[in-house]
Amino acid sequence: MREVKPDSAQTCGLLERISRGDSQALEQLLARCRPDLQAFVEVRLDPRLAARMDPSDVVQEAQLEVVRRMEDFLRRRPMPFHLWVRKTAYERLLDLRRHHHRARRSVERESVLPDRSSLLLSRPLLAGGSSPSEKLQARERTERIARAVHGLTEIDREVLLMRHGEGLPFDEIGCLLDIESTAARKRFGRALIRLQKALSEQGLME
Repeated sequence: MREVKPDSAQTCGLLERISRGDSQALEQLLARCRPDLQAFVEVRLDPRLAARMDPSDVVQEAQLEVVRRMEDFLRRRPMPFHLWVRKTAYERLLDLRRHHHRARRSVERESVLPDRSSLLLSRPLLAGGSSPSEKLQARERTERIARAVHGLTEIDREVLLMRHGEGLPFDEIGCLLDIESTAARKRFGRALIRLQKALSEQGLME
């Protein structure tokens, strides 16, 4: 995992204290990683789930799972802690999505607005001006691009978000998605081709 960012010195110090049984260090570590987790969850929470669940609820559940599995993490150290915490939150989000889809299986598929991840991915594709008319055109274009992104499969949107929206290296993407970094790179390339095709079909690319 050559591209994976290591934990900070502060995080490593807290992990060392936790391994010696310091419960206050665990509380400090959870508080330290909470803002990053909140942002990670907010951009990925399905709009249909957000109507009845706050991102902070998902963060709390993920951190409870972190506490439950901390001893195993300290024994195995499968990846840096900051990445492992994100992976734990991502797995919780996947569980919530699967549960929601099962509950909706016999119901007509809802028509929803693009989620925040689709909007985030649309921003790098824009070049808006500063006049009121240019801002209006940029906003309309943002919505059209976001809808094109939203039409991709969930895994395509996720790998594009991780790489194109959040700038994660392929080693970290592979860890989060449980695949090799080379597979993550290939998956990103295929997703980018499908996105370009979707944009072209809507007249948003030459």
